[in-house]
Amino acid sequence: MPVSKGLHKMKWSGRKRSGNVVDRRGARGGMLGPGRSPGIRMGGGGGLSVGAVVIIIIIGMVFGINPLTLLDGSVGPTGGTAASSSQQLPAEGEDELADFVAVVVQETEDLWHQVFAENGMTYEPATVVLFSGQDRSACGLADARTGPFYCPSDRSVYIDLSFYEQLHREFGAPGDFAQAYVIAHEIGHHVQQLTGVLTQFNQARQRMSTEEVNAYSVRIELQADCYAGIWANYAGQQNLLESGDIEEALNAAEQIGDDTIQERTQGMAIPKTFTHGTSAQRQAWFSRGYESGDVSACDTYSVAI
Repeated sequence: MPVSKGLHKMKWSGRKRSGNVVDRRGARGGMLGPGRSPGIRMGGGGGLSVGAVVIIIIIGMVFGINPLTLLDGSVGPTGGTAASSSQQLPAEGEDELADFVAVVVQETEDLWHQVFAENGMTYEPATVVLFSGQDRSACGLADARTGPFYCPSDRSVYIDLSFYEQLHREFGAPGDFAQAYVIAHEIGHHVQQLTGVLTQFNQARQRMSTEEVNAYSVRIELQADCYAGIWANYAGQQNLLESGDIEEALNAAEQIGDDTIQERTQGMAIPKTFTHGTSAQRQAWFSRGYESGDVSACDTYSVAI
């Protein structure tokens, strides 16, 4: 599965890969068993949310899954450790997409090690788990249908790489930098875990109404978008960006905004149910991080959004 199909390519090839990426895909030890490809059905590059992805970005709401459960470790029927064994990544050059993910993860680690050190803190990297179909996280079942997500209980990001193809085909968000945005967004949630933001949210939500929890979740997600923008700024400083990369991320942010997703899937947007932010908000906070390169610009909690 190529990282990008005829589109702008980040200057990532040949750079150092992170040692914190583990492989649980298909025939490489995942739950789908032997005889399957490594969870990649190539048809083109995919982009995010970062994350929500990461995406940003998490887009579980598209499949009827409440993304809020992923932030407090309650997704899935049971918790526990992974049911599949972890393998080392294929050798460099054998799996382009795995190489790409590992390089992007390494670049996020370099950034956040630097930022944390500047603030008298120590950055502890997340583990990034590549799986195919389903896997077991400490937050319960990891399923490709939820999209990439961060599990605070085991401080791991879970990605079924076929999600990138889905974002390309179904959401119109192709390109390798859109894919990087997904990763950077989910790593942004890890930063929130390390700084206590997610813990505070999960304590406060017990006293909130559903609408208040949704509104708080939007601020959580927009901050992760802003952190993804800071990573994009750092990538530019490292001479990793090509012309069109930022546009790919902004397009991805537009495609996975709550309003755009709801209008696409149910014909109308219901603001009180938003959990990630509108397309315009996601683009704005990614841009704020990218243009400033400053974590202090990512305070989504004390300003109007």
